[in-house]
Amino acid sequence: MFGNLFEEDYSSVSSSQYGRGKKLKTKGLEPPAPREFTNLSGIRNQGGTCYLSSLLQTLHFTPEFREALFSLGPEELGSLEDKDKPDAKVRIIPLQLQRLFAQLLLLDQEAASTIDLTDSFGWTNDEEMRQHDVQELNRILFSALETSLVGTSGHDLIHRLYHGTIVNQIVCKECKNISERQEDFLDLTVAVKNVSGLEDELCNMYVEEEIFDYDNLYHCGTCDRLVKAAKSAKLRKLPPFLTISLLRFNFDFVKCERYKDTSCYTFPLRINLKPFCEQSELDDMEYMYDLFSVIIHKGGCYGGHYHVYIKDVDHLGNWQCQEEISDTNVNVKAPQSEEEANDPLVVLKTILLQEEANQIPVDQLGQKLLKKTGISWNKKYRKQHGPLRKFLQLHPQIFLLSTDESTVSLLRNHLTQAPSDLQSCEQILHTLASESPGLNDDTSCPHWFDINDSKVHPIREKDITQQFQGKESAYMLFYRKATLQRPPEARANPRYRVPCHLLKEMDAANILLQMRRAECDSANSTFELHLHLGPHYRFFNGALHPAVSETESVWDLTFDKRKTLGDLRQSIFQLLECWEGDMVLSVAKRVPAGLHVYHTLDGDDLTLCEAEVADGEDIFVWNGVEVGGVQIQTGFDCEPLLLNILHLELSGEGSKCEQLVESPHVFPANAEVGAVFTALGTPAGAILMNSVESADGECWTAVPKEDMKKTFREQGLRNGSLILVQDSDSDNNSLLPKQGRWTNSMNELNWLQVKNFCQSESEEKQVQIAVTMHTVVFDIRIKAIKELKLMKELGEIWHLRKMDWCYEAGEPLCEEDATLKELMIRSGDTLLLTEGKLPPPGHLKMPIWWYQPARLSGHCESRDHLNCAFSQDSTWRAAPTQGAPGPEPAEVSLLYLGDMEISEEATLVELKSQALALPSVSKLAVQSTALLRVWTVESKRPSRLLRTNWRQLKEYRLGRRAELCLELLQKEEDLGPRDVLLRTQLRIPGERAYSLATDLIWDTTRGWTAGSLRQRVADFYSLPVEKIEIAKYFPEKFEWLPISSWNQQVAKRKKKKNQDTLQGGPYYLKDGDTIGIKNLLFDDNDDFSTIRDDIGKENQKRLALEKKKSREVHRAQSSDLFSNAGVPARFRGPEASLSIHVASFR
Repeated sequence: MFGNLFEEDYSSVSSSQYGRGKKLKTKGLEPPAPREFTNLSGIRNQGGTCYLSSLLQTLHFTPEFREALFSLGPEELGSLEDKDKPDAKVRIIPLQLQRLFAQLLLLDQEAASTIDLTDSFGWTNDEEMRQHDVQELNRILFSALETSLVGTSGHDLIHRLYHGTIVNQIVCKECKNISERQEDFLDLTVAVKNVSGLEDELCNMYVEEEIFDYDNLYHCGTCDRLVKAAKSAKLRKLPPFLTISLLRFNFDFVKCERYKDTSCYTFPLRINLKPFCEQSELDDMEYMYDLFSVIIHKGGCYGGHYHVYIKDVDHLGNWQCQEEISDTNVNVKAPQSEEEANDPLVVLKTILLQEEANQIPVDQLGQKLLKKTGISWNKKYRKQHGPLRKFLQLHPQIFLLSTDESTVSLLRNHLTQAPSDLQSCEQILHTLASESPGLNDDTSCPHWFDINDSKVHPIREKDITQQFQGKESAYMLFYRKATLQRPPEARANPRYRVPCHLLKEMDAANILLQMRRAECDSANSTFELHLHLGPHYRFFNGALHPAVSETESVWDLTFDKRKTLGDLRQSIFQLLECWEGDMVLSVAKRVPAGLHVYHTLDGDDLTLCEAEVADGEDIFVWNGVEVGGVQIQTGFDCEPLLLNILHLELSGEGSKCEQLVESPHVFPANAEVGAVFTALGTPAGAILMNSVESADGECWTAVPKEDMKKTFREQGLRNGSLILVQDSDSDNNSLLPKQGRWTNSMNELNWLQVKNFCQSESEEKQVQIAVTMHTVVFDIRIKAIKELKLMKELGEIWHLRKMDWCYEAGEPLCEEDATLKELMIRSGDTLLLTEGKLPPPGHLKMPIWWYQPARLSGHCESRDHLNCAFSQDSTWRAAPTQGAPGPEPAEVSLLYLGDMEISEEATLVELKSQALALPSVSKLAVQSTALLRVWTVESKRPSRLLRTNWRQLKEYRLGRRAELCLELLQKEEDLGPRDVLLRTQLRIPGERAYSLATDLIWDTTRGWTAGSLRQRVADFYSLPVEKIEIAKYFPEKFEWLPISSWNQQVAKRKKKKNQDTLQGGPYYLKDGDTIGIKNLLFDDNDDFSTIRDDIGKENQKRLALEKKKSREVHRAQSSDLFSNAGVPARFRGPEASLSIHVASFR
């Protein structure tokens, strides 16, 4: 019925980021997370099943429903193990519901799964991804349960708990005869629209009477005639649990669309139904109902999400709000007990002393703390003392962890406690429990929770009032009779009334979960370390290098990251067996020069995580002083840098010829730059630096003499930096490359990306070019042509353009001697190499087209003549577009004449003269420039008319990408600034066609009003103004819009004298628009359209349908991709009914 009316909102899925050396660990094998501090379990969303989760949680927190379902044993329902047997009658749906409720009660996991339950419904993956209405699901699920429980002791479960009756009565005013009809209900549906709240609507339904009188009389069977009567309805039988559905979703018959009513709709926490019942002689408490669940819908009528507010009747969860914790102020009589209560050592020792054998799994220790004190470790102690497991590891003098750290116990010297100490421990736990509002049994503070799929959060009762209105508002209400009391043994007891076989299954599942979590914790707690053994290394050339092979010098070790550095040191001792002297562990790192030691790992009691040892870390094992007799400097400051030094050397023995040689040298980062001379054996000289390796040394910086004592790091040098060393006697520029650039300050080397935007084929599509901020455009263009292998001619057949925000060719770079800094081009920008020569500065280069409207009267040349004139030249290109309508399919053709270069200082008449000189135009024998009309071209159609012949082109602001078209006239014209050129067509009476188009000049001095235009058209065609109708044609839509003074849309905030201007919406009248004229003396039909318009609209519909089909195909393909990736595709599919498949058990 509702289809996917309420679609789920999905967040984007992002993949985890892992640092260098980290291993990607599979998440799919990890066990589910344990319950959070509320100790309640949520339900995992299967993609679109939030409506199902909310209803199931409501049924689960209805103890009478849950226990009635638990009372049905395997002898009545069968067993899930026999469901595949052909003759077995297994009632799968109630069995899966029992199992789900047991998991929600007892299984230690953050959220339960409903996959087995939806499989029992017969749902497919597609149905699990589609959202439905929770009110519809409530009725269908109850119907499925009733069918599934036929023939069992629970056949009346739904009827017993939720069934009620309504009686409708009509009372005759004459004979007082009562005609009544009884209706059954499982839920009451109440209106929201125009109603303030639930009690008002119940009053409208079950208190007020409808009177039949006057024209609406009632036929009484007893009187056998039409009489006055009164109709009313009352609640005859009230169920133990009352379900109320709010009609939030309605249909607007004016707009023909669905909408959600978000108005305020109040409902009480306790309601008295006595005024609405037929019988009212019982005690008032028999009519009292308490609210215990509110299903909330967030969103609109086409998308949203469900969650539920639930009252924990049995106090199964730990209820505490953050504000309550902060507001709680408990006066403790004994200050000593308060201090001890804040000491986690005392609290944990107390819990362990109360355990049998004084031993407990670590995972359960936190749960014991929460159960006994009402406060979790994370909330009270984590901020100051860290995680629980880490706290136990840091106190080995008190706590004894097993080898796999899965269990914890007290050391023997802490097991013997005096009776007074034990009493003190009990007092501590009592103090903590009294401080915690989580275990407060005060019935005046109901325990409410917000269950949102897998997340469960405590809320206050007053938070329910926030769901009275808005996009996130109440959608279903569930009340229970106030007289229903729960037995004391059910309070805070999740095992109450759970069948034995389910208790055993859940206990076994919890043990399995603990084992899986321990295995997963152990698997996720190992590191891969690379041990570099100091005795196998030698220090030379500024860094550490293996003295033998890499395999003998480096050992790989898998180690538990929860263990300490002392444990790691002991393990290495055992591996090496024959280590002598002190053992120091240091973090090392591979650098281009070799291996370098950074810092020593101190503190044997620290775990590897606390010591910030990462997975895949390199650990250098040595004595902390020297390697191979050489004292080693450690730390970041003396990190070895591998630099490339260019210097002059003799080409051979006895030769006086020198050549430039590049040799690598290693220097500590904190060494002075002058150390280069010592390494080369040069007494003095000049040093030039290039901070980044470059194929062409364009950016060299001379190091002043006063900076020679600065370190390499202070000069900004790093691994791979290039240094040029010159003797003091040589010329400073003698060793620089010929095209090198000497600078007084360091210019950071940048790069640009140049894309091949030319039409010619090339081996390369884009290249990166190294540049500086002082590189000029000319150098970039030449280098790009070379690297893109466009070596036809290095002349002026290509130019560079910037890329605009649409990733298309933008502004051309005309000034080729300008630097990147002057043009404000930054590193990483993209330039486009485009074919064609740029015009000189101050000039425009634009394509010129020939424009001839189809069948336009008043023009000197026919279309056939133009085609004949142009047919001899093979270079013409036609660009047909839609133009003015006529009796035949009309076309506006733009025929390409050629490119023209002209100065921006030139006038419009000079542009016309130069256009006449084009070879193609000379064939037309145009006698004068006054017979030419010039238009700008946009989207292959004439757009703006250029008028005033003596106006300069720069005043038109044409831009560098402008295109123009020429139109030939029969006689000269001189349009004024307020003249508007319109194409007018007179409609042929009796036909859906128009006569030939005629140019009409409209003087808008008196305003752009509809009346002024109608008068001008009437004068032009010599017709009475009251006998014509005019309309503007929109060729892109194939539509006509009649122009009259009463149908213009005027903006409310723009009430001016010229508010009826045709320049504004919806007409937007301009030069070149087509105006249709209808003579009402012969044609009084309102239709302006032609047969060609019908054909055009049909073609548009066909194209739109094809696009829609292609989008659906693309969407289906995208859906397949998303489903393969585990992410549901979001789209609005066709509406589908909700159903649950149930076998027959009659």
